[in-house]
Amino acid sequence: MDIASLVGLIGAVGMIIGSMIVAGGLGPFIDVPSILIVFGGTFFAVMFTAPMGTFLGSFGSMAKAFMPKLPKHTELVETMVDLSNIARREGMMALEKKEVSDKFFEKGLQMLVDGADEMKIVRQLQKEIQSMKKRHEGTQGVVKSWIDIAPAMGMIGTLIGLVQMLGNMEDPKAIGPAMAVALLTTLYGAFIANVIFGPILAKLETYSADEVIYRELVVEGLRNIARGESSRNVQDQMVASLPPKIAEKMLAA
Repeated sequence: MDIASLVGLIGAVGMIIGSMIVAGGLGPFIDVPSILIVFGGTFFAVMFTAPMGTFLGSFGSMAKAFMPKLPKHTELVETMVDLSNIARREGMMALEKKEVSDKFFEKGLQMLVDGADEMKIVRQLQKEIQSMKKRHEGTQGVVKSWIDIAPAMGMIGTLIGLVQMLGNMEDPKAIGPAMAVALLTTLYGAFIANVIFGPILAKLETYSADEVIYRELVVEGLRNIARGESSRNVQDQMVASLPPKIAEKMLAA
């Protein structure tokens, strides 16, 4: 569980709702037509922007903003150092029985055991990294659509409310509900875009970049093992991609 995501969302929503309550209660800020226009309209418009599988899968992916499975880079470096020692002492076949942390790493290691050369391993794994990036971009594209479309739906709702208001100027009782639609749709659109989906997109982009770095470290480590590099060289090459403090700690060990 990412505490920052959970606390940040609850805190932001809590501050907004709290201010509404202080201003006079939640009642004035709840309007069914505005909800239908913004929440319902945005939902279906976003669905229109992507294939159904990508659209539905995006909800599971967005949950990773709160429950990410972040790879541990330091553990990867340590594992690669151990594997390089085994490969130099006992040969590549000795790596076959070794368990690793994820399927991407496992596939690259199996290619190494099967005798694939350095370039073949790098090409294959880089293709998989590119495929992963495209999948992530598809999900992020759906989230971006929420961010883009929700305020636009809010503006559409505002225009609908203004049309209703101007068309019923002779009836004072109709002006209030129409004005509520005009203002609340803008509020709902801004809320969806900036409080919910904007932060989710930022987190997903951060986690995606972190996973790309992890996979590139896997490629770098396997490449050096395929070359027969010493464990020290393998470590030096991999820690160069880590944050300076962590890299210094590992090199000093």
